[in-house]
Amino acid sequence: MHKIYKDKGKFDIFYQIPQIIYSSIVSIIINMILKKLALTENNILSVKNEKNYEKAIEKSKKIELCIIIKMVLFFVLSLIFLLIFFYFISCFCAVYTNTQKFLIENTFVSFILSMIYPFGLNLLPGIFRIPALRAKNKDKKCIYIISNIIAII
Repeated sequence: MHKIYKDKGKFDIFYQIPQIIYSSIVSIIINMILKKLALTENNILSVKNEKNYEKAIEKSKKIELCIIIKMVLFFVLSLIFLLIFFYFISCFCAVYTNTQKFLIENTFVSFILSMIYPFGLNLLPGIFRIPALRAKNKDKKCIYIISNIIAII
């Protein structure tokens, strides 16, 4: 707020970049937690890969309960986060009425950044895998392992 006051209301994107990066990192962490709760394909694949029919039925009952718990936690946490963020932004805009323009601009820049960075994260492992297909045997394995590590990150 002080920087906006000192700049007489001018939007300084270079000053805002660290805050935008911090907010993006926090949203990435929250997104990872919510994805861990929402995605259930690993659980379902473990039942599908079970060879014994009786064990698969028993495992499916346990996994069904696990999926139900995950979904309930996902929706409850999503609702809690949504309400907290709504309350925070409402309070902020009520107290600092003249900064709503800057809040919208920062939100827009952060949104654009959050739409762009997944392309880089998803293209980077592919960039390493293409040379791994063309390289010699020793180099192939090393480059492929690097691409797997990058994909995990």
